[in-house]
Amino acid sequence: MRRINLILSLALVLACACTNSEQKDRKLYVGIPELVPDAILEIRYFGTYNFVGERIDGYKAPTALLTKEAAAALKEVSDYVMAQGFRLKIYDAYRPQMSVDHFVRWAADIPDTLMRAYFYPDVDKSLLFVREYIMEKSGHTRGSTVDLTLFDMNTGKEVDMGGTFDWFGPESHPDFCGDPVTGEYFPDVAAKEPRGITEQQFRNRQILRNAMLSHGFKPLSTEWWHFTLENEPYPDTYFTFPVE
Repeated sequence: MRRINLILSLALVLACACTNSEQKDRKLYVGIPELVPDAILEIRYFGTYNFVGERIDGYKAPTALLTKEAAAALKEVSDYVMAQGFRLKIYDAYRPQMSVDHFVRWAADIPDTLMRAYFYPDVDKSLLFVREYIMEKSGHTRGSTVDLTLFDMNTGKEVDMGGTFDWFGPESHPDFCGDPVTGEYFPDVAAKEPRGITEQQFRNRQILRNAMLSHGFKPLSTEWWHFTLENEPYPDTYFTFPVE
């Protein structure tokens, strides 16, 4: 009996230590709605419209968190695009490690292709690890990465980026049908691509990209919607507390 009580006591101590650590980590973050009230939230991993097709572990509320430093920079981006008639629309920001683990388990379950038609119709699911669409670690878990798009206040619609968030394919690359550094669009390339984007769609991606880069974020070469604070405060820390 004493041994059982000792084990239970140790488990309780460890649980409390973990909780206290997570609470301490959470204080390093801020909710995007608190600092960027003009942003629209569409937290895909809280719902079922995502590449898995169910709510992802760790998303306990339809909100978005960022480190205080990243959120402050995002506020500047928001003010900048608001002056041009746009609002930011957030799909994801901080992502706990338990969520990434959920993605990894799903990717290993090859027969589960519920959402393939919407997010990866051109890719065999067995290749998701090989092509690094799914990885065991994510920059989102460090807390200074955000997935987003633009919302046009004049039309009342999302800006047409020529592709959906979390599309697994080359169409999501910022350099698809153009050079994002020079801003040059390649119509000949677009004409040859089965899913080529228009010049306007390429320009729309550039509006978002330029806004983010001019306010301290850096892009990802494979996702037009993904940006990380260049001077992220916790580059080696992968946080575990849930989104709530």
